[in-house]
Amino acid sequence: MTVFEKAKGLKSPKVTKKVISIGISVLRYAFFLSFSFVLLYPFLYMFVRSIMGFADTYDITVVWIPKSVFWGNYVNAIKVFDFWKSLSNTVIFELVAAFLEVCSCAVAAYGLSRYKFIGKRILSLFMILNILVPVMMLITTSYVNFSHFDFLGILSLLSKITGRNMTLNLIDTPAVFYLPAILGVGLKGGLFVYIYAQFFKSFPKELEEAASIDGAGHWKTFLRIVVPSSGSAAITVILFALVWHWNDYYLAQMYIGNHPTLSMVLNNFSTNTVASKLGIDIALGQRLEVPIMLAGCLLYLLPLIIIYIIIQKRFINSITTSGIVG
Repeated sequence: MTVFEKAKGLKSPKVTKKVISIGISVLRYAFFLSFSFVLLYPFLYMFVRSIMGFADTYDITVVWIPKSVFWGNYVNAIKVFDFWKSLSNTVIFELVAAFLEVCSCAVAAYGLSRYKFIGKRILSLFMILNILVPVMMLITTSYVNFSHFDFLGILSLLSKITGRNMTLNLIDTPAVFYLPAILGVGLKGGLFVYIYAQFFKSFPKELEEAASIDGAGHWKTFLRIVVPSSGSAAITVILFALVWHWNDYYLAQMYIGNHPTLSMVLNNFSTNTVASKLGIDIALGQRLEVPIMLAGCLLYLLPLIIIYIIIQKRFINSITTSGIVG
């Protein structure tokens, strides 16, 4: 065997490993590119179609690149969806409730995870049931409760004394979302309590003991020591609360039908809505329906996308410490 053949034999394993490594890298990039395309395709399709004019929308030769960019679809979408009014309703009814729920669930989770008291196991069971039981199973009783609200039967007793109906009708008021949120049993409240509890269980007790030695009570310890240190769990809960309340349609449709939120307006979108809001006939409204609907979808998603871009790094880091995966 010549010297050249020996050298070639020594280099062949290294060459084989390099080829395998390159092949694995190519497959990895191909997988991620394909996966990214599947995720991004709906957004790309919505954006391209939303900036197409009437002629490009129904031109079979136009697929991805419009012949002319038409931003009027977004102006029409704002009119059709009554965007600013719907946005204000979403903030008042849903996002305020999300903020209240983030705070109340933190308090409830801290009590469940750090203190021993009678009935703790029963409350933990209720927390799990709040996660497992779908809201559709409780909507009838909840609606009746809010339409004839009577705290501990006090108002019914007053009704018998005065001869007048003293019960309150909370339907179409922010109270239908605020009250459950304050009590920690609002939309997905059980899951938020669970996420917080998983974090608080791993919180160092030495910090609480040091605060107690310095004279801090339970509330002061919670507000001054625990809350500032629970940013990772709070970011997870805040993002989930914002997304679920923003996308909530079912409860909003049942409780506040006279104050439509963005999710309700988008879900109830139809050709008749386009025709009536823009003052055009049904035939033209049917032709303009698709680009206006896609423009409205992007306007609906834009606030959530902006929020996620701002806090994405902290959110990804928080998943590892919030106990969300069990």
